[in-house]
Amino acid sequence: MFEAANIRDWIGLSVVDEGDDKVGTLESIYYDTTTSEPAFASVTTGVMGFQKLVFVPLAGAVVAPKHLRVAFTKKVIKDAPSISTDGELDASLEPAVFEHYGLAYTTGAGGERRLGRR
Repeated sequence: MFEAANIRDWIGLSVVDEGDDKVGTLESIYYDTTTSEPAFASVTTGVMGFQKLVFVPLAGAVVAPKHLRVAFTKKVIKDAPSISTDGELDASLEPAVFEHYGLAYTTGAGGERRLGRR
């Protein structure tokens, strides 16, 4: 589980990988709809004019005063499923995001989405 008093305070700050290489900027948090816990971060990556949002799990992440360190390498994160910077994570893309990181994906009991943005 990811522990942070208020993860929204880190939106706009740097996201670094497990080796402290900058991956991008924290754009938003997606919560697990079954537990209401922060589950994934969307991270803005790329250069001006060619930016995208990638998704990275918050399990094992650590907050620091000026960045969020996630438990994956920059290459794995940059190869993750992505959306445009003005897009929303579509329900049909959720299974691919989980699969990319080797995580099991299940919908809610009524077939509802697993991730929700707040």
